[in-house]
Amino acid sequence: MFSCQSVEKDDASNFFLKGNVQFSQKNYEQALHYYDEAVNKNSDFPDAYLNRGLVLLELQRPVDALQSLSQAIDADEQLYPAYLARAEVEARLGQWDEAMNDMMTIQKSYADSSRYYLIHGNIMVGKNDLSAALADFDHALQLEPANTEALVNRGAVYFNQKQYGPAKSDFEAALQIDPKQPEALNNLGLLAARNKQWKVSIDFLDRALSINPVDPLALNNKGFVLLNTNKPDEAVVLINRSIQNQPGNGYALRNLGLYYLMKNNLDKSTETFEQALELAQPVELLHGYAGEAFYKSGNKSKACEIWKTGVVLKDSLADNYHKLNCQ
Repeated sequence: MFSCQSVEKDDASNFFLKGNVQFSQKNYEQALHYYDEAVNKNSDFPDAYLNRGLVLLELQRPVDALQSLSQAIDADEQLYPAYLARAEVEARLGQWDEAMNDMMTIQKSYADSSRYYLIHGNIMVGKNDLSAALADFDHALQLEPANTEALVNRGAVYFNQKQYGPAKSDFEAALQIDPKQPEALNNLGLLAARNKQWKVSIDFLDRALSINPVDPLALNNKGFVLLNTNKPDEAVVLINRSIQNQPGNGYALRNLGLYYLMKNNLDKSTETFEQALELAQPVELLHGYAGEAFYKSGNKSKACEIWKTGVVLKDSLADNYHKLNCQ
């Protein structure tokens, strides 16, 4: 019995090492196969569960990743990297309290970890504590100035606070470190679109899509630029692809509603804007465009109601329409 167990553990170790090689080469499906074999051979193998969870996260399978990371912790309660990874997964799943519990468990051990403060900052963003998030990202960058993810995420917070200058600086700094950083490229494209620099915007978004052709955010943002450059038929193809890849994106639904509005298909436009509004996401200009669609369809009271909400939410387009049509 002892001999058989030893052979099984040796086999598990060999599969684990093979998985690590594939993981380092970003062959995630092959790595997952080897880690599966490792834990099948040895069910008490915390490092294999940990790496398996990390691979599942790379494969965009967060629920499965969460289970594997929990198995790693069950096998070894002192395996602190598993707590950090699980907190990241929980943050992606919107499980903020669970993520904070894991971060508290390892706080002292990760006092000098840039990644710890990055993940903690992401949790603070999810909990809508943006000042704490900025402090976390600042700390992450003090510990590791080349942390591109911290630069991009801090820039995103600045962007949401309408501090476009600092946001642009962070995105550009990230690209200086990694010219293929897709989120930085996408966000610089979005900033250029805000300034109606359509060609500059398309250049950034095309670079982002050359790295990840199915990125729903870049697809949708390029679709928005094409709408604004009078290419609606090209735009709607990208917007629909974005919605297929990320169905709950309020910005994509806003852009689809705008497409129907441009085509004077008011029934489809109002229907799509209703879907976007029901998501209750902070989507720039959504209330302005949605009110316009209802106004053109003859429903002035509904339009004014939507614009009034937009005024409260500081939607500049809604504010203009409300002043013009509802007072």
